[in-house]
Amino acid sequence: MNKERWKPKGKGLLITVIALFLLLLTGFLFYQGYKLPKINKPETVHPSDPDAKEGSYRALYHFTVPDKWKNDPQRPVYYHGKYHYYYLYNGDYPDGNGTEWRRATSEDLVNWKDEGIAIPKYTNKNGDPWSGSVVIDWENTAGFGEGAMIAIVTQPSANGKQQEQFLWYSKDHGKTFTSYSDTPVMPNPGTKDFRDPKILWDSIHDKWVMVMAEGAKIGFYESPDLKNWHYISGFYTENIGILECPDLYMMEGSDGALKWVLGVSANGKAIGKPNTYAYWTGDFDGKQFIPDHPDPGWLDYGFDWYGGVTFEDGEAADPHKVRYALAWMNNWDYADNTPTMKEGFNGTDSIVRQIELMHEGGNRYYLASKPIDGLQNLVKSTDYIDQVNVNGFKTLPITGEAFQLDADISWSDLSNTGIRLRESADKESYIDVGVFLEENYSYVNRAFTGLPLEGLNVESKAPFNHRKKNVHLKILVDVSTIEVFVDDGKTVHSNLVFPDHDDKGITLYSEGGTAVFRNIAIKHFGHIDTERKD
Repeated sequence: MNKERWKPKGKGLLITVIALFLLLLTGFLFYQGYKLPKINKPETVHPSDPDAKEGSYRALYHFTVPDKWKNDPQRPVYYHGKYHYYYLYNGDYPDGNGTEWRRATSEDLVNWKDEGIAIPKYTNKNGDPWSGSVVIDWENTAGFGEGAMIAIVTQPSANGKQQEQFLWYSKDHGKTFTSYSDTPVMPNPGTKDFRDPKILWDSIHDKWVMVMAEGAKIGFYESPDLKNWHYISGFYTENIGILECPDLYMMEGSDGALKWVLGVSANGKAIGKPNTYAYWTGDFDGKQFIPDHPDPGWLDYGFDWYGGVTFEDGEAADPHKVRYALAWMNNWDYADNTPTMKEGFNGTDSIVRQIELMHEGGNRYYLASKPIDGLQNLVKSTDYIDQVNVNGFKTLPITGEAFQLDADISWSDLSNTGIRLRESADKESYIDVGVFLEENYSYVNRAFTGLPLEGLNVESKAPFNHRKKNVHLKILVDVSTIEVFVDDGKTVHSNLVFPDHDDKGITLYSEGGTAVFRNIAIKHFGHIDTERKD
């Protein structure tokens, strides 16, 4: 080869190179047709956390059962600097029946320590312990000592397996509970459904109050000592199925008004409503709950937020301003069909969310949710994009499987816009999150990814007002979950998803016009700390 032929030729070569560069740049900008995004890295690929099991569907930053099975959460209580969380656990699953109460503790509601079984099953002539609630008896009203932890629990009793309520007490800070009596403190009054007692201390009326799930009714009871209970009233519902896991608490609205909130796990599918947590705001006079409006609000519009519980911030000076909430991420339509069974466990909770009572005018209030701040301690890295104009599809040069994505989206005229997540390389598998403006709803569509049960519950929907021409989406993605907070969190979608482990793409999309995506922040999460009791 004649090397002189390839020797640079001075200014002529330089001009040629510059001209080619400008030509390529012009073509690139013409093709893209959008404002260049500001990205902190040219391309970011986030593999699974190195401590996570490869190919596993165990969530990285959600609470999961150590093994076997979990379902209903029990309301956490704050005691001696920690949250004590009990939940229904079946160590014999799937070969044996019956649940018991297992305990986990946390100082921040993000990282959890497994503490083992607190209320075992089949230790007396009554059946296994189901759902109930724990309170701390600071004034020794029940006679077990100041600060004793008291649980009242539904058990299918020796009396024909009727659902009846039994008292258990703990004198070792909630580690273990002792059965008070084989006789129920609340015998069945003659109804098929009589379960899930939720207890609170009513400081206004100086007594214990309990709400019970009784078919389509919520029963109200009172007691001076947690042992002797008396019926005081009932709250009747329509078209939301058999009720479970009721809830009652007071909150201060954003307007400063104190309101009572009555909640319950319900099934509104027959009337096009969710199968999650329904709630009413209203007044409680110590005897009867009077709702502000007959129709309930819903704390979640997804398919997998059931058995929800709310609880106080144990460190707050005023317990009425904010509360926390969590739920079991599953659905009885397919509870045994999750692929995690191949890994020897079936049970994932939602993240803990903070809820506030917002006033929207007149006598109307709603609960707004947002992820707790403690999750930000898990952030390992952040990608940021200033702005992208999208008419069609635009795949981002960022991937991930455990992250929080925030984005502001605005438009003038279009029919549909959103964000495609956990997308496969061939674009065939994905989860769509967005707003469908032609029919005024937000949605999470998991039809094109792995489902708990093929063809069932594929798209969750919630009302959305398209007239405001913008939306903020806060999306939390984990290995097998997705939770979407729309605008201020009045609307939330929580769903299980089971994409292929290599599906990690993120694509922005719009139909029928241009959508402007601003302030896109993607925070990649590491795993929570968990410690299992042997």
